[in-house]
Amino acid sequence: MFKKSDFFILLAVIISFITSAYLWFVVGDKDQAIFTSLWVPSIFGFGIYFKVSALLSRKS
Repeated sequence: MFKKSDFFILLAVIISFITSAYLWFVVGDKDQAIFTSLWVPSIFGFGIYFKVSALLSRKS
């Protein structure tokens, strides 16, 4: 069900989330933390787009 590319996308999301939490709580740079946290939905969006594109190309 999950491919290697799916795990890489999830890994990128997790790294982005952890980096954002680190910037917020440890460093205290709230602006950079918010900017980094905005990457999470963007990475998910790209992942969904590429997943749907791959599924549609296999069916045709």
